[in-house]
Amino acid sequence: QVQLVESGGGLVQAGDSLRLSCAASGRTFSTYTMGWFRQSPGKEHEFVAGASWSGSGTYYADSVKGRFTISRDNAKNTVDLQMNSLKPEDTAVYYCVARYLASAQAMSVMPKGNIDYWGAGTLVTVSS
Repeated sequence: QVQLVESGGGLVQAGDSLRLSCAASGRTFSTYTMGWFRQSPGKEHEFVAGASWSGSGTYYADSVKGRFTISRDNAKNTVDLQMNSLKPEDTAVYYCVARYLASAQAMSVMPKGNIDYWGAGTLVTVSS
């Protein structure tokens, strides 16, 4: 069992930066690919970024590539999302997620139901 708790959301202006953090419980953190999804009002959940369990790399949605950076610390059981040059269209509830033994790229096309664990979410609002 893995529990995920996000923090760091808030209200910022376009062009600002924000850092989201996710703390995971459980002793098998290193066997889970960790990632971030988001959901804007009236839209489906959308993959944002993933960091592979194997250390083989990271993967990003095209909409955030070059602006967002995901990082994980297996010693601390944390995964962060550094968000720079934020845009109003980045406004959403951001969810920390975990999937056992999947690649970050596979997570990007995975149905929501195939994600093993979800956090409660943290709201990011970007004003123009």
